[in-house]
Amino acid sequence: LAFCKGRVVRVPKGPLIRVVGTEVVIPCSVSDYDGPSEQNFDWEFSRETDFIRIVSTWDSTFTSEEYQKRVGHGDIKLRRSSNDAVELVIRNIQPTDQGRYKCSTPSTDATVQGNYDAEVQVKVISDGLSVSGSKARSSMSLRLSEGDSFKLRCSAITISPEHTHLHVTWQMKSGSTWRDILSLTHEGKFQPGPGYEERYHNGDIRLDTGANDTYWLSVSQASSVDGGAYRCLVSEWVRGADSSWQKIQEKSVEIASVVIQQTDVVISTSNVSVTERDSLDLTCNITTDRSGIFQAEVTWYFSVSPDDSLSDAQVLLSMDHDSVVSDSTLISLSHVDRNSYRLLVRDVDVEDSGYYFCQAAVWVPLHNGSWHKVVERTSAPVSVMVTALEPDYEVFLNASKTPKFSDDPTELNCRITNVQDTEANIRFTVSWYYKKRLPSDDVVTEELLATMDADWTLLPGDRSRERTQNGEIIFSKKAVDTFSLRIQWTSESDRGDYFCVISAWSRHRNNSWVKSKDVTSASVSIFWATQDYTLTVEAVKLKPFFVAGHTFEMTCKVSSKNIKTPRYSVLITAEKPLTDQSNPNGTTRIISLNQDSVVRLEDWTDQTRVDGVVLEKVQENEFRYRMYQTQISDAGLYRCVVTAWSPGGGGMWREAVNGLSNPIRIDFQTSGPVFNVSVHSDNPTIYQGELADLLCIVTTEGMALEPDDMSFDVSWFAVRSFALDREPILLASLDRRGIVTQSRRNGSSDLSLERISPLEFRLRVHGCEDHDFGNHYCVVTPWVRSATGVWQQETDIKAKPIFLSVKMDVLNAFKYPLLIGIGLATVIGLLSCLIGYCSSRWCCKKEVQETRRERRRLMSMEMD
Repeated sequence: LAFCKGRVVRVPKGPLIRVVGTEVVIPCSVSDYDGPSEQNFDWEFSRETDFIRIVSTWDSTFTSEEYQKRVGHGDIKLRRSSNDAVELVIRNIQPTDQGRYKCSTPSTDATVQGNYDAEVQVKVISDGLSVSGSKARSSMSLRLSEGDSFKLRCSAITISPEHTHLHVTWQMKSGSTWRDILSLTHEGKFQPGPGYEERYHNGDIRLDTGANDTYWLSVSQASSVDGGAYRCLVSEWVRGADSSWQKIQEKSVEIASVVIQQTDVVISTSNVSVTERDSLDLTCNITTDRSGIFQAEVTWYFSVSPDDSLSDAQVLLSMDHDSVVSDSTLISLSHVDRNSYRLLVRDVDVEDSGYYFCQAAVWVPLHNGSWHKVVERTSAPVSVMVTALEPDYEVFLNASKTPKFSDDPTELNCRITNVQDTEANIRFTVSWYYKKRLPSDDVVTEELLATMDADWTLLPGDRSRERTQNGEIIFSKKAVDTFSLRIQWTSESDRGDYFCVISAWSRHRNNSWVKSKDVTSASVSIFWATQDYTLTVEAVKLKPFFVAGHTFEMTCKVSSKNIKTPRYSVLITAEKPLTDQSNPNGTTRIISLNQDSVVRLEDWTDQTRVDGVVLEKVQENEFRYRMYQTQISDAGLYRCVVTAWSPGGGGMWREAVNGLSNPIRIDFQTSGPVFNVSVHSDNPTIYQGELADLLCIVTTEGMALEPDDMSFDVSWFAVRSFALDREPILLASLDRRGIVTQSRRNGSSDLSLERISPLEFRLRVHGCEDHDFGNHYCVVTPWVRSATGVWQQETDIKAKPIFLSVKMDVLNAFKYPLLIGIGLATVIGLLSCLIGYCSSRWCCKKEVQETRRERRRLMSMEMD
């Protein structure tokens, strides 16, 4: 391949057949060369044997004297298409130019390899192609109506000595460019131009051949785009030596100029404004220059938007080409003259406002008696505005009841006055609005209270929906011309401006109601002066001095201002010292009496004195509290918490204001014994399953008491943590009567609580578990019998906690599992030995027959 590689010069395969007077282009290219990329070319011509130099790309003196004039005028020139290709262009070729043309390239290769020139034969034939149109010398002019048909004729013939084919193309000029309509190619195929494919397949555009080498263009259903100049373009083709088709010449002739008169559809009236109950008159005009027989089909459409398509619009009425009109009661369609069609809508309504347009189609008769639709157009929409007949009336709003205090009723009446020009098909509804009074710089917002629809159905707003359902706000229609708003119990949030809107509704032909007018009343202000509620509570102790066991008595006197018919509820509270374990927060709610004089015990937990506290109403504004058989533990500050209530809506009471009285102190001066409590355990660290003993020891100081004159309530608590940061858990309690109460336990351990001496109490935990650890302490409540025989409860005493630690006995915990494991391992080992012995003895025994060996003595090496 390396030795065969070399320069290759190529020209078309000849002979090249060309027509006299046409332009000839002969390409020449070179490949597989060395040297610079841009190559030079020389062209020579020979009629017989000798070659005459024509033109060169690199030597301006290369041209022979015979061709210098033609080369100088540009009739013969070289046109470079790339660095390695040029084209020889000969304009207006003549029979003398027939011969051999040689293209050669000067060598730029390092070694001479390949061919450096190539020849092609050019044959010049006479012009035998003639193209003509109609018999007239100039093109004819056709004036047609939209939807008509027309035919154009073109004649093309060739008497070329060579075997050539004709390519006929019909073209139309629209503007400055020619567009292909339909072609009959040199291969005998029909080819529609761009944009004419669908019309060609539908048969609206055809190309027919006739006698005497004629070609007819037939166009059916002509439209406005078919207007313009038409020409017939004919080209002559010949098959070359390489079996490819080559165009050798082309001619054209203008045939006709076609003008299409468009059919237009318009509505004679532009924008229309009519009054309700009047008639709407519209006329659809068809503009056409068609003089023959035709019929129009007209359809009227209605749409609420001018941009709606025909599929979205509503068909009002239609008339076909046989003048058959579709049925309608209030709408009629009539044929005024040949090109005008009138639409009449009687008794128009507001719903008839919108856009009207008509669609017209022109039908022409065919030879077989049938009708054919040639064109269809739609008019521009016409806006129709129907003005409603608004009734004339006024609205007056007044307040028949205005509140002077909170919870008073409010009633507003909205009246329709001076009603004029109303008909039987007019009805009125009302909408109520509220505006809250705001500072002058703020924007006042309106809130809808309620509205009525055309069926007089009440639709409450968000502000009043719940109160309307509860009956607190009532909307009613007192008379034909009067609507009422009543607020049963007016609150401060209802203060503001109120107004009503009366809406007039008109009934349409389809019995539907449409709002035609709104009239707003003037605002009515609902406001009353308010003052802050004032409540004063004074507590008085009736007996200045008393001792434990006597009755404590105090009264609470209440005075209020700016409260309408108030009632009071009273709550008695006590602030105990913080050492009181029954209430760590310090304040205890004892007893209460509500505004309906119902007494209730709150946090009074002394079951022995359920009837020991009494709260009663002495007067409307005075209440008395008694506490019988007072105990030392009752010491503290006592107050009256009073709430004033005013009548609210629906018979309910509304809380107005709260008041707190001055404190009354109960303080007992006593010189009795002082009790101390401690917790002791001989062994605070135990193992699981063992018994834990905890002692609660009470000691006394000061005045000595007999054991029968004192008693104790003992409660044991546990905190399951090291730092006392969790809630204590009650374990068990022993009251002064000896009744033991235990809390519910989840584990398997058990508790016992007993009194082992008058001042010692023992708690035992049987079968301790790990969850029994923690800080343990006891709380003791002493009871002392006074000289009068009354038992007095002392303050609770809490002992310092002791930490109980529960450990696990590792040896006892693992003793039984280890014994069981060793026993199982021994049994499994013996069983394995037994199975192995039995298998080797009986199951896997094999008789082995030994071969007999000869017994020979060794020989000495000397005898070998």
